[in-house]
Amino acid sequence: MEMIIGGAFQGKSAYARQQFPDILFRNGESLDDEELIRSKGIVGLHRFIRKEMKKGRTQEALMALMTQLDPEVILVTDEVGYGVVPLDPFDRSFREVVGRICTELAARSSRVTRIVCGVPSVIKDTGKTGK
Repeated sequence: MEMIIGGAFQGKSAYARQQFPDILFRNGESLDDEELIRSKGIVGLHRFIRKEMKKGRTQEALMALMTQLDPEVILVTDEVGYGVVPLDPFDRSFREVVGRICTELAARSSRVTRIVCGVPSVIKDTGKTGK
């Protein structure tokens, strides 16, 4: 598993597609559980989480689902925990759940790359490849 993280509109998806040109990246917002599990590349993992939380799914249920991901999947997700804390309780909860899930997934990933202004910075590399 590899993760590519960063703020909104920082070039994460373009970087992922450049690094993994043979992988079909799927939009997290439009995936159901089965498609998520089978995907080799997911952009917008945070959007999948938001969609499922809106349906009432808990952090625990989402994390249980994430343990079933393809071990070689490439995950692209926004970092949503920076900036002003939202007033809306759902938005605050969403930020926390995304952060906690991404923390767990990063721990399981062989490589984590953070993109800022289109520039990649590897923040974790165990030497194993997800390709």
